[in-house]
Amino acid sequence: MNLDKSTKRIAKRVKKGFQGYPQISLAYFGESVNCATQVVVGFIQEEGASAQEQTFSSKDDARKDETIQTTLLKIIERADAKTVLEVAGVAPIK
Repeated sequence: MNLDKSTKRIAKRVKKGFQGYPQISLAYFGESVNCATQVVVGFIQEEGASAQEQTFSSKDDARKDETIQTTLLKIIERADAKTVLEVAGVAPIK
């Protein structure tokens, strides 16, 4: 799947807002606000459950990495996530 198609499908799911559980959250991290080298995917099965997290890294911007974006979309689809949340911007890596 190409990058443009993946990012549009993820953005469409994010725009829907909270629809219930299971829930996936996406947070991008990087050395600067212009380049996200890590993405953390959080999964919550039901309300009150603890989040399971998985991190993906890239040498370049993860938001423009076709493999990472396609993988994120597959995770969302396989988890049958009703809600997809995305943290705006890129947080600095601590």
